[in-house]
Amino acid sequence: MSNLDWQERTELLLGKEGLESLRKAKVLVVGLGGVGAYAAEMLVRAGIGNIHIIDGDQIQSSNRNRQILALQSVLGQDKASLMKTRLLDINPHLEITAHNLFIKGEMIEQILAENFDYVLDAIDTLAPKIFLISGALKRNLRLISSMGSGGKTNPAMVQIADFSETYNDKLAKMLRKRIHKQGIYSGFKVVFSSEQTNPNAIKFVDNEQNKKTTVGTISYMPPIFGSFMAAEVIRSIAQIEDFKHPIAKV
Repeated sequence: MSNLDWQERTELLLGKEGLESLRKAKVLVVGLGGVGAYAAEMLVRAGIGNIHIIDGDQIQSSNRNRQILALQSVLGQDKASLMKTRLLDINPHLEITAHNLFIKGEMIEQILAENFDYVLDAIDTLAPKIFLISGALKRNLRLISSMGSGGKTNPAMVQIADFSETYNDKLAKMLRKRIHKQGIYSGFKVVFSSEQTNPNAIKFVDNEQNKKTTVGTISYMPPIFGSFMAAEVIRSIAQIEDFKHPIAKV
């Protein structure tokens, strides 16, 4: 059997040209938590041929309610290494570069010099998120960014829009205040939910780095955000258009 038989159903849907476009594409996924790890996996399962993944965190017990990598058996292990192993088990021919690090401003220029076909931002810490977004936009790279999936439960209210069109999203609100100072108001896509956040699902913390609050999350929302991100990237790279039945003449 061909080693590409696992992509047979994808080719049936996208055609040979669409699948070949995915094989030739190089994407960057930054952040491998509840959103980013699902996005990375959906990209690889669809046939993306070259992926760079970045995360400096390790698996914690609190990740198990929503993160695809989080199992009792891998507590304390690096997310980037686990993700690399998992993705190569899906596609052994995948070209993959994994970085076990937290990105900082000075790293962005070097990372983005790869000239990716698409950049996926699944970072939940504000400063590196801004560095990545502004760096990608300066290089005219296609970018999609995840806003906050915490405190939300209604999957029907998740959507893709320009950043300027977000509302009822605390992360987007904080990001807007900071990134406007750089003259960035719009021009990149985001996944967000217009559902109002339940205020009772937020608690203040003082013992976690780069975090002032913890927001309650449900198992299915981060994966939905990640899948929305992957879908936007795949449809764009493969140039997929919505199928429309011809109107029958009577």
